[in-house]
Amino acid sequence: MTDSDRPADGLAWPSFAMPLHAVVIGASGGIGRALAAALAASPQVARVLACARRPLAPDHAKLQPQPLDLLDEASIVAAAEVARTSLRSVDLVLVATGRLHDGPRLQPEKSWRALEAAALTELFQINAVGPALVAKHFLPLLPRERKAVFAAISARVSSIEDNQLGGWYGYRASKAALNMLLRTLALELARRWPAALCVGLHPGTVATELSGPFRTNVPAERLFTPDFAARRLLAVLEQLTPADSGRLFAWDGQRIPF
Repeated sequence: MTDSDRPADGLAWPSFAMPLHAVVIGASGGIGRALAAALAASPQVARVLACARRPLAPDHAKLQPQPLDLLDEASIVAAAEVARTSLRSVDLVLVATGRLHDGPRLQPEKSWRALEAAALTELFQINAVGPALVAKHFLPLLPRERKAVFAAISARVSSIEDNQLGGWYGYRASKAALNMLLRTLALELARRWPAALCVGLHPGTVATELSGPFRTNVPAERLFTPDFAARRLLAVLEQLTPADSGRLFAWDGQRIPF
């Protein structure tokens, strides 16, 4: 994709088969909930398996709630089995999870003096290991003969080349690890499912709990609603081809260097 190939908003994705079956991991979060809602609202989509650690109350007939905890591989296995038996095919798997902070006990590090093994381990477990285990169990469900996508929410601050400010050690490093996992998964996926893609997505600064404490200086025009971010990310996926697999893309379709 070139920088001029900016995606348009919409609820139609003609590059995917119809009917489309999707899985959203992290469907109780701001972006995950918006992704699930946007997919359910499209006449092209038959069913959305909405996976989350917290119980979900489906607000659309197409949404099928499913418990899944990134820290519990058995729950990932169970969700994949539900997807295999109830969806028949899985055309789109979206991992909309991530952890940056958790109240006073877990905050982004401003200095190396704040580095702690437990915090780093937690961030790597949530931001890298969990999505990798989702890929382990959901990639085999993708169809071989048509376009299918496995995508995970990453972040611009995960870019090693683009890091000019420092800080946020654990979040940056764990999301950079996610990028490497996605790149490596994409190479293996290309040998087995040549029509499929595995990519990272940067949603921009979105008004969610994750960004809440850190968006006071974000201009209003650069602070996105979850619904806007979800539609733009889905529009980006519509534009991508297998040649784009293994890369990281922003909400506007621009490629972000690793």
